[in-house]
Amino acid sequence: MPHTETPGTEAAPVPRLRWWTELPLILLVYACYSAGRLLVRGDVSGAVDNGLTILRIEKALFLNAEHPLNRLFTREPWIGIPADFWYASLHYLVTPAILIWLFRSRTVRYRAARTWLWTSTFVGLIGFTLLPTCPPRLLDASHGFVDTMAQYSSYGWWGGEASAPRGLGGMTNQYAAMPSLHVGWALWCGVMLWRYGGTRTAKAAAVAYPLITTIVVMGTANHYFLDAVAGAAVMGVGLLLAPLVMRTADRVRARFVPRFAAVPAVSADSAGSSSAATSASASAATSAVSSAAGSSDVSAGCQTSAGERIPRQRDARFGAGAEPSASPQDAGDGAPAAAR
Repeated sequence: MPHTETPGTEAAPVPRLRWWTELPLILLVYACYSAGRLLVRGDVSGAVDNGLTILRIEKALFLNAEHPLNRLFTREPWIGIPADFWYASLHYLVTPAILIWLFRSRTVRYRAARTWLWTSTFVGLIGFTLLPTCPPRLLDASHGFVDTMAQYSSYGWWGGEASAPRGLGGMTNQYAAMPSLHVGWALWCGVMLWRYGGTRTAKAAAVAYPLITTIVVMGTANHYFLDAVAGAAVMGVGLLLAPLVMRTADRVRARFVPRFAAVPAVSADSAGSSSAATSASASAATSAVSSAAGSSDVSAGCQTSAGERIPRQRDARFGAGAEPSASPQDAGDGAPAAAR
């Protein structure tokens, strides 16, 4: 059955996302994340202890893939330099590109995808606050790690202190290794490409991008393997929380943002609807009268309609020729006389 709206009213318009509101919002969220990441700097000695604890756990579980990868990246510049470019650049390029692609071609899915990304990012910020962690590249050299970002800094735009632009290393928190949001964001990009890409190339990129990113963050000595696992876990938590965040945002919007109420539609269509409603009312009234007539009183063989006091009162009301003809069974002595 087709859906019909209440006659004489207009539905409130559904708000649409616009790029000139989305772009400042995304920039604001990223600025808040960066500022929060900078402000939650913990104690350096505690961060080093946390890093060494993670390293010991990995060795006990035979998960220590960082050392062989880091030696490979350090020994082979043709691998290490592209890896440093990958680590320092792609999360600034690929993640926004996927967001723009979703906004333009998958508008229905965009809001949920964007909310998932934002929620996971802020969950990661909580991780930086609760567990400041020293990355492998900042551990003492006796632990066997080489900072490839510093080793190959002359080839790129980053400095020796961090993957931030040269001279701005002091404006970032270098002890925010747990979880790895490089891996988390890459996993989000992979899921989006796999679900909505639609081509074999997109699906191949969906698998390759998070996998290579995981290898890169370990080979450049920026993260432990467990940091990468934590980054994937953060994205899982964000995925579970995203529907709740969207419902909360909808309730807040409904409460504080003025909305268009249903108003009478002043148009020819509404006039026609009013006429139709009037006709329907008249028909209903006629049906009611007919029903009442169906339950008429019978007196001395003469039928009286509702409101009549004596037989043949109808004759005087309708005039000659207006009375419906009697049926054959009504003809006879008891039939009403013709109007005079």
